Amino acid sequence: MAKIKHMLKEAIEAVQNKKTFDIKLLDISELSSIADYFLICSANNERQVQSASDEVERKMKDNEFNVLNIEGYRSGRWILMDLGDVVVHIFHKEDRDFYNLDRLWVDAENIDIDNII
Repeated sequence: MAKIKHMLKEAIEAVQNKKTFDIKLLDISELSSIADYFLICSANNERQVQSASDEVERKMKDNEFNVLNIEGYRSGRWILMDLGDVVVHIFHKEDRDFYNLDRLWVDAENIDIDNII
């Protein structure tokens, strides 16, 4: 659990460093086997979405965490980063409103990110 908490802390700090907003951490461990946590955030434009993804990837590598897969980088509208136990979703604000993962995972526990960092 300490490893996951450290991974979450680094990922949250990475997206905060790139000025993403509406950052939410959902505990989906009781609802799905694909991951334990979703980290979801929004950015104002495609470049900021990509920059936040780059920062998450850099911090994961610096801390020797594996980035298993990255999807959506080229378009910069919705980047999904598979870190194993954690999936990071970095959205362009318009796409976040459209896909509304927060509503789809309404049964997930919303974790206060201040308790992680």
